[in-house]
Amino acid sequence: MLDDLSSQFLPSTVGGLAAGAIYALIALGYTMVYGVLRLINFAHSEIFMIGAFASLFVLITMGISAPLTGIALVGMLLLMMIVSMAAAGGAAVVLEQVAYKPLRKKGASRLAALISAIGASLFLQELFALIVIPEVFDTPGRNTVPVPRIADRDVLFSIGNANIRTDHVIVIVAALAMMIVLDQVVNRSRMGRGIRATAQDPEAAVLMGVNIDNVVRLTFLLGGAMAGVAGMLYAFEYENLIFNVGFILGVKAFTAAVLGGIGNIRGALVGGFALGLIENWGAIFLGSEWKDVTAFVVLVIVLMFRPTGILGESLQRARA
Repeated sequence: MLDDLSSQFLPSTVGGLAAGAIYALIALGYTMVYGVLRLINFAHSEIFMIGAFASLFVLITMGISAPLTGIALVGMLLLMMIVSMAAAGGAAVVLEQVAYKPLRKKGASRLAALISAIGASLFLQELFALIVIPEVFDTPGRNTVPVPRIADRDVLFSIGNANIRTDHVIVIVAALAMMIVLDQVVNRSRMGRGIRATAQDPEAAVLMGVNIDNVVRLTFLLGGAMAGVAGMLYAFEYENLIFNVGFILGVKAFTAAVLGGIGNIRGALVGGFALGLIENWGAIFLGSEWKDVTAFVVLVIVLMFRPTGILGESLQRARA
């Protein structure tokens, strides 16, 4: 076992960071919506799925069938990212308008919103399985859909026995860049002040001239856009998609949000990377088939012993 640890620790760490970056981006959507509405948006996993398939649609439309290099690769990644952000962000706004806003206007309970979220999640999964994937991607909707490789997996450098490949660097750097941008938008922009004011005291925010409906739409848009980036990076890294790809990843991202501190944007970053590392390190001892079990055990332990998460600070207390 010690031999396994010494030989697999560094490679597992690199893989864990790449997976954790994706978890963290998805977790941002959970944490932002919870911070503003005190709602767990369980349909957010399907927003991620929409972003992933949007990036695949770009590759198919552009006729990409071989790895790209240089400016062509950068341009294609940017195009995939923009389309995925637009598709996922737009879907998140539509989801809020259809599934949540009517309930908010009627003063419905959070349980009603939770049930609506679960229904919307199942609807989107079946919509893609029955209509979107067969019609757009010309393949049975419940089969795995391959994603063309657009970048060679070149080894850039090594740390011990861990090879740092091009795809690992792209995933981690892109995820960190998007999380930094979101953090700055929330903490330094006028839009961000509106989000924080609504999270802290909606009634006072209204009296100060904040349009709550606009803030909620913006929150869903930003969270959806981050999920879209996560979907694009997932398709790029793992090169296959399926109609329910968001289910397990969504639960893991929710675990990451809770682990870091639900409602805390920086906590989503910490929780995502921590969860990615924990499940990969756990796989060294238990085997890769236990990865999902490890993630869910982490969720149970955090909820039992530290429900506020690692950082524990909510969006309500983010600095003005």
